[in-house]
Amino acid sequence: MKNQVQFIDLGLKDYKETWDYQEILFKQSIQLKIKHRDGLTKDLPNHKLIFCEHPHVYTLGKSGSEQNLLIGEAILKQKGATYYKINRGGDITYHGPGQLVVYPILDLDQFFTDIHKYMRFLEEAVILTIAEFGIHGERITGCTGVWIDGNTPNERKICAMGVKSSRWVTMHGLALNVNPDLDYFENIVPCGITDKAVTSMEQELGEKINFEDVSLSLKQNLAKVFEFDYQ
Repeated sequence: MKNQVQFIDLGLKDYKETWDYQEILFKQSIQLKIKHRDGLTKDLPNHKLIFCEHPHVYTLGKSGSEQNLLIGEAILKQKGATYYKINRGGDITYHGPGQLVVYPILDLDQFFTDIHKYMRFLEEAVILTIAEFGIHGERITGCTGVWIDGNTPNERKICAMGVKSSRWVTMHGLALNVNPDLDYFENIVPCGITDKAVTSMEQELGEKINFEDVSLSLKQNLAKVFEFDYQ
């Protein structure tokens, strides 16, 4: 029997509110898992998949450097952006309108206990999704995420990733650039990588992309790659 995953679409949602919501679901899943292990319940953790967009925000992972944020507090305010240090892996990244952000809260004990495989599966779902719109995405050895023209002087990132896991329960996730304002990436060293550009589906195809179509495609491809059903 396939795992059942609850799909939650938050629409445009403040980053901190979404992070707090993730933390609640994440902790609930872990506590339920502990109770199941100790024989206190027969219930297994509920798998969740959150889709959303965020207002302009920069987030710095626990292994990142603050020097990769190239602007100060005054300019952040001028640009209508916020800044948070958070508990995922990875360095600094940007989220904003037109970017599809996905937060899977999955108990990998019910799938496979391999974080590297988990990251590759997330990448695969994105690669399948953008291929449906005529974009060839790929991986770069040693770098997470999905890239265009990988291993060439013109390589550029279209999807960033950063995750956290505890007791094999995941949180945080991926950010696929559909139609974001790419100028906001000029204010950071994205993911701490100085020699690679950032792109979007809009930039690659030369036109705005229907956000709902991309969202539906990615939802379906995640279910396909991880072999789960939606509740």
